[in-house]
Amino acid sequence: MTETAHTLSPDQVADGPWLEMYRQMTKIRLFEEQVNELYRSAKMPGLAHLYIGEEGVAVGVCSALRQDDYITSTHRGHGHCLAKGADANRMFAELLGKEAGYCRGKGGSMHIADHANGNLGANAIVGGSTGIATGAAFSAKHRGTDQVAVCFFGEGALGQGVLYEVMNMASLWQLPVIYVCENNMYNEYTHYLEATAGEVLDRPRAFGIHALDVDGQDVRAVYAATKGLAERARRGEGPAFLACNTYRYHGHHVGDVDRAYYRSKDEEELWRSERDPIARLGSWLLETDLADEDKLKELEDDARTEVEAGVKFALDASFPDPSEATEDVYA
Repeated sequence: MTETAHTLSPDQVADGPWLEMYRQMTKIRLFEEQVNELYRSAKMPGLAHLYIGEEGVAVGVCSALRQDDYITSTHRGHGHCLAKGADANRMFAELLGKEAGYCRGKGGSMHIADHANGNLGANAIVGGSTGIATGAAFSAKHRGTDQVAVCFFGEGALGQGVLYEVMNMASLWQLPVIYVCENNMYNEYTHYLEATAGEVLDRPRAFGIHALDVDGQDVRAVYAATKGLAERARRGEGPAFLACNTYRYHGHHVGDVDRAYYRSKDEEELWRSERDPIARLGSWLLETDLADEDKLKELEDDARTEVEAGVKFALDASFPDPSEATEDVYA
């Protein structure tokens, strides 16, 4: 079954947080463009994995959640963090290794956590946070709350055994967890069809888990699907699996510039020109008279101002004192 934007009721169309979604997706894209520039200008240590092109997934999912709901993230996690409420200042500070960062500059791009907004953390291990999200759902159920946990992971995690262990437990115990598979088509440099046998949704369904797929480039469809799955989980109806079909415009990481050996420029241009999630939402907002060109520009300018202020904040921030090097570090 494929969820589409047509699953939205007239009331959802009228009342949906569409303008904020447009602003959030724009902010994520501008944030990631700045990350790329910080890397290219040698101001950012280490690598980053850009989320550009996939903004509709993070924003669609997180817009359907409450602040006290949980998420776990991935090595390509900046979009998840921002969509769940993270502050751009502290995000950039963390990327630059500054004291003001979410992990006091020690986590960097792939280990940002924001517990105040329910973000239990990104994880550089493929599929590494699936167990954390499932554990959070176990906790929520046994504490008697109606919180939901969402676990983001790429389609490369479909080859990790831990995912199947935790889906088995989640199904047995009817845990309120949603497994969100962001299928951007490439496991690093390999097309997923060369590494993933069978149908993706057959895997969760083998455990009796309710499973859907959705067009990840349509933020409205992602929002509608997630909203329904979250409500289902809060009613005690157990786990779900949402496959979001999407695409990363850039390489696997910021240093992956020449991609011709594993995918074509024509393919990249097709997704950029015809399937961009921000452009698609913007066109819909104009067609339905929910916004005009001036409003969209206002939202874009507001997002740009926030991102540019975040970069300046991070560049001006102090590095942690060397004496703190071993604090909060566990082996």
